[in-house]
Order: sequence, then C-alpha cells, then structure tokens
Amino acid sequence: MHSTTPVKQVGQKGSFNFLALVEKYRVLLIFIVLCVIAGILSDVFFTMSNVMNVLRQVSIIAIIASGMTLVILIAGIDLSVGAVMAFSGAILSGALTAGWPLALALLAALGVGLLFGLINGLVTARFGVPSFIATLAIMVIARGMTLVYTKGYPLVVSNEAYRFIGSGRLFGIPIPIIIMFVIFGFMYWMLKYTSFGRYIFAIGGNEETAILAGINVRAIKVAVFGIAGLLSALSAIIYTSRLMSAQPTAGTGIELDAIAAVIIGGTSLAGGKGGVTGTLIGALIMGVLDNILNLMNVSPFYQSIAKGLVILVAVLVDSKFSKMKK
Repeated sequence: MHSTTPVKQVGQKGSFNFLALVEKYRVLLIFIVLCVIAGILSDVFFTMSNVMNVLRQVSIIAIIASGMTLVILIAGIDLSVGAVMAFSGAILSGALTAGWPLALALLAALGVGLLFGLINGLVTARFGVPSFIATLAIMVIARGMTLVYTKGYPLVVSNEAYRFIGSGRLFGIPIPIIIMFVIFGFMYWMLKYTSFGRYIFAIGGNEETAILAGINVRAIKVAVFGIAGLLSALSAIIYTSRLMSAQPTAGTGIELDAIAAVIIGGTSLAGGKGGVTGTLIGALIMGVLDNILNLMNVSPFYQSIAKGLVILVAVLVDSKFSKMKK
C-alpha cells in the first residue's frame, strides 16, 4: 500500500529556503561581511572608541535617511534635505547669537525644517508637480537663502548648553547616537503598527487604489514631506552643535548619501517596499566603508568611487532578487 503523505518541495511553506533567507537578510549579511573585512584590515576597527565614532558620524545621515525612507516609500524623492539642513542650522545659530533662549532657538530651527517640508508636500500633492522638480526648486531656494542669511560666512555659536547636544554623553553614549536610535525606533513603530504607516505603504504600492480605498493621499504626502523636513532640521541641530557654528555649505551632497542609504537598505525607488531597519543598516554600511577607508588612509577621491560601486551593487542585487521573485 502506497503512502499518501505529500512530499515537501524546496521553497514550500514550512521548508528551509536558503534563497529566501538570503533575500530577506541580504543587507544585514552585507553589513556583517563588511565589518569582518574591516576588522581584518584594521586592528582598531572593533575598538569601542572607533565603533562610537562610526555611529556618531553616521547619525546625521541616518536621521535624514529615515525621513527620506518615508518619501521614497510613497514613490517620491526629496533633494532639498541638505539645503534645508543648512538653512535650519543658520537660523538656529543666528537666533542663539541674537540672545534667544536655547529652547526657542531649537523650535525655530525645527519650525523652518517643517515649513520647507510642508511646502514640498503641498507643491507635490496639491499641484501635482513631480517631487524631483519640486524639491530641486526648494533645494536651490533654501541654499540661496542660507548664503544670503550668512553672507557666505560661518555663524559661530558660544552656547555651552547647546554644545551638549552634539558632543555630550549619556551613560557613556554620545547624545547623537541616542537620538538616532530613538528616531529609528519611533519610525519603525509608526510604519509597522499605525494606520499612517500602512497608508504610506498603500500609496507607494498603488496610489490609485489607495485613493479608491478612501485614503487621503494628499494629506499623507504633505505629512511625509513635512517629517522629512523636520528630521533635516534635527540633523542640523546635531551638526551645528558639534561644530558650534553654522556652515553656509553644510549638508552639500548629503541628500545623495541619504538616498544611497535608503537604496542600499532595500527600499524600492518604485515605492511601497522597504523600511527604516534596512535604511539604518544601509547608513551603517556607508559609515563602515568610510571609516575603514579613512583608517587605511585611502584618498577621498577613491572613497567616492568605492561608495558609488557599493550603491551600484546594491541596486543590481535588488533588481536581481526582484526578477527572481516574479
């Protein structure tokens, strides 16, 4: 008598599927491999001081990238984050120099970032302007406003309480690192457990379907760009606090690093797929890469080539796995 028990095939539910496992954790695997290579190439890479240095350096880009993740999840892009960061920092430094209380100066900087983000969202959602064009225009405007406000010179700050944000420590951990993890923890919770997060994925997956489902797409888009602008201002606060001055050229090119971190982290440029966990790992990959190249005294010119190659490989890998799943 023959047995009627079905035989499990590779890839069926309940069986071990190595390819699916690699696809799910590929960004983390890349990060681990890169850390192992870095540890082999440099004896100081895994020292606590160096690890903290990498995390502190990554924090500014990572915070901006977390906001960029939301924008890309709705199939948008935000090129203005670096310029908004610069102008927010300039406003903050100017306010402190003018004698404003620290709390009020911080609120002013955050308000500037939020305002620019909301403008991006309104222009994109209300008037249908592609986010690439809308945020490019805001980037140019914000950068110009920064140069006009600062007259092209750094604005030096001498507020010791403010210095704590960028250079202080809590339980031995640098404050920027704590802020970074708090932001990512909140963003993870928001995307996974709130209706706002589900709406973001729905809009990125299929905007027309989201509209038919009764989602207020315009409001969600405005909110997403507003969050991106707010986080740009938060990064400005940390950056300016570390330097104790607002640089008119601050944030130049940081939008590309943020986009790269999001892409490396596995978020699709087409929208609707990805998350902030991958973005954090993507930012760490870029930070580790920069760190090991610096430890090896590699020229900054070659560092740019290396980062470009990593981004290209990440996109190719994502494309390969996407085709294999179809």
